[in-house]
Amino acid sequence: MSLEQRVADLERRLAVLESVQQTAPRLGEGDFWALQGFKEQLAELGAADGGVLFTGAVRLPTGERYEWQHGALAEGLLDADWTESAESFAALGHPVRMRLLREIIGGRRTAAELADLDEVGTTGQIYHHLRQLTGAGWLHTTGRGRYEVPPGRVVPLLVALSTARP
Repeated sequence: MSLEQRVADLERRLAVLESVQQTAPRLGEGDFWALQGFKEQLAELGAADGGVLFTGAVRLPTGERYEWQHGALAEGLLDADWTESAESFAALGHPVRMRLLREIIGGRRTAAELADLDEVGTTGQIYHHLRQLTGAGWLHTTGRGRYEVPPGRVVPLLVALSTARP
């Protein structure tokens, strides 16, 4: 292919991308704008039973940025042993643990900083909650009493929170 043909092809492809970008609905515009693209991908895969997709782009109060997406076919989810997820959900089922997660995402990363908070219990109770969250994968230690939500769990945590809202 000649240079002129390659340039013409690139210009054509750029024009297509620009037209799609200008006509694509923005967040909150149109009905199910993200779902439509996902349904097209499911059709290409031949996934008759459908699937789920969640995604997010987040900047935390600490300035860290996370972009993440996950999709799963419905068949795999419906056929799975749901009891294997109980520990993960149970770890989120305590108000103090939810408070600790919020504080850690907000920048309080050490056990000492968390112990200074009101209404989270004694140091021993805090460590108990931190162990529960760590064991379920919602936290990991970064050394010497420092905790963080793993990058691959930030968006799922926010998705879980958004699904629990009335």
